[in-house]
Amino acid sequence: MKQRVVVGMSGGVDSAVAAALLKERGFDVVGLYMANWRETSDDGCCTGEQDWSDVRDICDSIGIPYYSVDFSKQYMDNVFTLFVEEYKRGRTPNPDVLCNREIKFGPFADFAREMGADLIATGHYCAISHEGGAHTLLRAADENKDQTYFLNQVRPEQLRDVIFPLGGMLKPEVRALAEKFCIPVAKKKDSTGICFIGERNFRNFLSQYIPMKKGDIVTQDGKKVGVHDGVFFYTIGQRRGLGIGGAADGNGERWFVLDKDVKNNLLIVSQGEDSVLYKNALVTEGFNFITPPPARSFPCLVRIKHRGALEPATATLSDDGNVTIAFARKVRAITPGQYAVIYLDRVCLGGGVISRAFDV
Repeated sequence: MKQRVVVGMSGGVDSAVAAALLKERGFDVVGLYMANWRETSDDGCCTGEQDWSDVRDICDSIGIPYYSVDFSKQYMDNVFTLFVEEYKRGRTPNPDVLCNREIKFGPFADFAREMGADLIATGHYCAISHEGGAHTLLRAADENKDQTYFLNQVRPEQLRDVIFPLGGMLKPEVRALAEKFCIPVAKKKDSTGICFIGERNFRNFLSQYIPMKKGDIVTQDGKKVGVHDGVFFYTIGQRRGLGIGGAADGNGERWFVLDKDVKNNLLIVSQGEDSVLYKNALVTEGFNFITPPPARSFPCLVRIKHRGALEPATATLSDDGNVTIAFARKVRAITPGQYAVIYLDRVCLGGGVISRAFDV
């Protein structure tokens, strides 16, 4: 009998090509769309309806059955609630990372197995090895599209029976295959930003869940240079949208966010590439190892944001399970709430939430 592969379908070109490739290779392919966010837009339409419509068109064109499953409650409880709490703390969370652990490779994968799946596939740009009973996550061939950063919190047992058909491909090759397979979304733009916000104004969206209060924008020495709309809106290193303009006694360079004082509702800024924004170390919390570390302290590569540079560093494990990372050079805008993800060559060892940055 053919092996059954359940493919997580998003309505985008990547998951569509993954499904088409698997069918071409002789698998029994089933498309499964997950609805993670339930909301009605201003025109009365349910958000996500266009993606679900695209999934139906894709699967019809490929010739595979398709289903939809609602995980909006799990998403609200296990992803979105934490997203809001992190913003309230003044941090900058990444809900896509938690969505992979709490939804895609959790309830979604379990549901797929109940459907008789032998294998589970997604359109992620990453690779995986299942040799020797170990599930090893690997960087994609397309470094610009590599999505291992978003998978850093997935537990190793969640990767069993998982395959990533696009791991060895470049994005232009995927687009070309979409044309070859006559996939109706071949020219659809890649989604960007946070999935449940879509094209809406982020500030308007966030203000529905967190009370916003205007406050002072100040320099490190306490001088007021402007007014912010709500300290939660901003992120470390941000240079646009501050609304400060030039200062009479300023140096003429651009302002950027240096820190956030949530308790006192202050946004702390500086002018020019202030050295304070550059740190050479950080400490994480809740570190998740997909592959066990080779030693208590070891050289590695570290990425502190999706598509960020792979920085040479040394990682050191502590007794409390946290990991301290010392970089070979100073790194700009290390942001609490984001993830530091560790690599040994092409292997993604895992990652943890950045707690704080400092100099050693």
